[in-house]
Amino acid sequence: MKKVRDIMSTDLSVCQMNSSLYDAANMMKQQGVGAVPICDDNGQIMGMVTDRDLAVRGYAGHSPDSTPVQQVMSDKVYNISPEASLEEASQMMAEHQVRRLPVVENGKLTGIISLGDLSTEEKSDQAAGVALQEISERPELH
Repeated sequence: MKKVRDIMSTDLSVCQMNSSLYDAANMMKQQGVGAVPICDDNGQIMGMVTDRDLAVRGYAGHSPDSTPVQQVMSDKVYNISPEASLEEASQMMAEHQVRRLPVVENGKLTGIISLGDLSTEEKSDQAAGVALQEISERPELH
């Protein structure tokens, strides 16, 4: 049985709490991603900022480009161990209504697993579909 470690993304770009909205948006553009983890100097995850956070909480809220991401990030971050099964990851995503899970080992961010990662795995494709359906049914959370 495959584990989160087998399919998680490990080439991560992260922001610091004082990084600006512009920095986060630029990083998302350069990396082609929709979310960036926010970490402290020790690599501990403090939050996540998504493209939606930038748009809705940031720019639509009239925040300037220089606003720290800490003001718009989600600080309730669920995470998973790299040793967890893919089924556990998809269940956690569905339960907590998230599309991406930071992977944490020994208190430090080591990767991210997304619904997209799960959907490419034959055995977890159905679980990813269920997770996406449950997430999509609760638009107020996004």
